[in-house]
Amino acid sequence: MRYICDFHIHSKYSRATSPQMDLDNLDKWARYKGIQVIGTGDFTHPLWFKEIKSKLEPLGNGLFKLKKSLDDDVFFILTAEVSCIYTKAGKGRRVHLVIFMPDLESVEKFNAQLSLTGNLKADGRPMLGMDSKNILKLALNVSPDAFVVPAHAWTPWYSIFGSKSGFNSIEECFDELSPKIYSIETGLSSDPLMNWRLSKLDQVSFISCSDAHSTKNLGREATVFEFENISYQSIIKALKEKDAEHLKYTIEFFPEEGKYHYDGHRLCNISLTPEETKKRNGICPVCGKPLIIGVMNRVDQLADRPEGEKPNNAIYFKSIVPLQEIIAESLGVEKLSKKVEEEYMNLINKGGSEFRILLDLSENDLKKVANEQIVQGIIKMRRGEVSKIAGYDGVYGKISVFKEMAKPKVNKQGLLFK
Repeated sequence: MRYICDFHIHSKYSRATSPQMDLDNLDKWARYKGIQVIGTGDFTHPLWFKEIKSKLEPLGNGLFKLKKSLDDDVFFILTAEVSCIYTKAGKGRRVHLVIFMPDLESVEKFNAQLSLTGNLKADGRPMLGMDSKNILKLALNVSPDAFVVPAHAWTPWYSIFGSKSGFNSIEECFDELSPKIYSIETGLSSDPLMNWRLSKLDQVSFISCSDAHSTKNLGREATVFEFENISYQSIIKALKEKDAEHLKYTIEFFPEEGKYHYDGHRLCNISLTPEETKKRNGICPVCGKPLIIGVMNRVDQLADRPEGEKPNNAIYFKSIVPLQEIIAESLGVEKLSKKVEEEYMNLINKGGSEFRILLDLSENDLKKVANEQIVQGIIKMRRGEVSKIAGYDGVYGKISVFKEMAKPKVNKQGLLFK
């Protein structure tokens, strides 16, 4: 059976997160999206963990379900994200990690240790003055079945490879515990194709997750498995072994849509390709300050393979445009509009789930549930026939399935201005 999994999400107790991100809504929206396994997120927060314990029922296999649920269509897995802010090798580091735990008892022990070093009540994603290696060590001491994944591995500010505060390798970050890092999360601004350019990453598996702060963003990225009988252990084993029999593919944003794909300055309204940044020695031509170096540039810096080369053990991926965005473009309205919400629910009621509509239904079957414009948008998305304007410095990029978008203006010096 196929299992679509979104491990990295946030609860209503995280900053800048919708109050709708509670367990009941996560269960409901996972069904709308077609997600079978969803992370709890934020298990380090005392109030959220209290809700997890009271509202979720352990199934004896490391997974959980909502107690009042009448079926086993949606499972929860215990996850949380932590923010490590520290100094190593004379440089300030900021690295986010996704933590997986196999049971409630392990979470309680982990939280008790973390509470000695940071205020877990302040945010669902706690900020900790701890070395990433020490978080990994603590997690494994609590439970040998704990699993730690560097989150959104390439974003400039808070990631293992980030241009502003990261490292050049997994080994630099985790030292002797590096062999205990089996996976990295690609993040919205990168995809496996970009990560394949680093031969050192051939040894790890990739997961993709939404990092959702609202219900509508669940499943914008996901990881897909096939199991006869799913469990916490089977998921972790497939990731550790990079087992293509069970770890089938990831579902990705087109990375240009991520908000850190290119270099640039948001306040200066300027976006540059890596080549243009190199010509200008990393300096913004508007304000004269260092540019925020995006994911594509950072991959170029560390890559030892040419673009397009695929490792022998590579796991497949599929790029999607969220259904709300396709609907919005077909109707000519904003994606958060009432019209989009109504049409989205209409399609879910007819088509079963968002992923079933985006990935599975044939063109003929799509025509039974959606209008011709939306059907053509989905077909074009599946073929990769999209127009792209890359995001930069916190500004989301734009993806169009229906028209060739106007490119950013280029002046005589070759600078791209939004």
